[in-house]
Amino acid sequence: MNRLVMAIAPLILAATPAAAQHAGHGRPPAARPVPAPTPRPAPRPTPRPRPAAPPAAPAQDPHAGHAMPPVEAPATVDPHAGHDMPTEPQAADPHAGHDMTPTGQTSPAPAMPAGHDMSTMGQSQTPADPHAGHDMSGMAMPPDIQTSANNPGRPPETPPPAAASSGPTHAADLLFDPAEMAAAREHLRVENGDIRTTAVIIDRLEANFSDGEEGYTWNAQGWTGGDINRFWWKTEGEGLFGDGVEDAEVQALYSRAFRPFWDVQTGLRQTYQPEGDRTDLVVGVQGLAPYWFEVDAAAFLSNKGELTARGEVEYDQRITNRWILQPRAEINLSAEDIPELSIGSGLTSLQIGARLRYEIRKEFAPYVGVEWTRSFGNTADFLEADGRSSEDTRLVVGIRAWF
Repeated sequence: MNRLVMAIAPLILAATPAAAQHAGHGRPPAARPVPAPTPRPAPRPTPRPRPAAPPAAPAQDPHAGHAMPPVEAPATVDPHAGHDMPTEPQAADPHAGHDMTPTGQTSPAPAMPAGHDMSTMGQSQTPADPHAGHDMSGMAMPPDIQTSANNPGRPPETPPPAAASSGPTHAADLLFDPAEMAAAREHLRVENGDIRTTAVIIDRLEANFSDGEEGYTWNAQGWTGGDINRFWWKTEGEGLFGDGVEDAEVQALYSRAFRPFWDVQTGLRQTYQPEGDRTDLVVGVQGLAPYWFEVDAAAFLSNKGELTARGEVEYDQRITNRWILQPRAEINLSAEDIPELSIGSGLTSLQIGARLRYEIRKEFAPYVGVEWTRSFGNTADFLEADGRSSEDTRLVVGIRAWF
């Protein structure tokens, strides 16, 4: 018996400190001691290189072998839970829709804020008005005033005071030599509307080719003077190579502008024809019609009492900056029959043509074209009785120039 007590006493003394250490810990009465499991090293990310240090002895887990109930981590409390968050207009993010992830990295998925209703994400929404809910009635708005001087919405302008026009007509003459001031005013008047200009336009200088005939035609005009009053001259004619000039004319005209782009002209015309020369009184108009049609119309009263009229229309259709197509039409009328000149009354002739020119320079352009002429009424009868055709088609080649 004593030997048995002596053998058990050391075991009781050894178990007493362990029992005191774990006093208060819940432990199943029938559980056997569970050997401590060998801890597995958790995978760790590769650390940056550091100076080697002696390995530290792993600390012994004081709870090794004890069944510990799982401890739940406390849930993160939403700071806005239970709060009424009214929707307020937010300023637009200037970087919205831009990927700000550095190059070479994957853009992380955006975090969803707790407690927010994200059900409407992905739907197109109208940007919030930054001034919504603001009272703008007290702000001073600029007046809506039209800029046109004739608009009644402009603030009224007071007329100049009466004293402004009560002084002398040329007040500068009181300080400077009146003769020098008069010369300066005349120079200013010339530079602002009384400039003298001169121009020469060779509209047509061409050779024409028809059935067995080769001829030539010219048409030129020019002027000298100012913007209102000018002296005009015009000349045109035609003939056959080897046979001389068939008919020619020269006009000397006084021209006065009565509307923008329109002049009234009057003067004399001298014609030269084998059948007889004529001197005519000329009254006409010349100008630029809407859509850039160049018009020249005139009536002629000869020294023998014969009344005739002529009208020309031209139009420059620009294909490119250098290629220009110019359609042209000319009509001739007569108030009576003039058998001596092979002219009948009424509509005597119609001429229609088109010329395509290439402007080597603005002042010089060669051209090619075609022209059709037809005589009517008694004029056609006079031509056929004389052995000539009342209808003719010509191929033309020529140049147009001005300086």
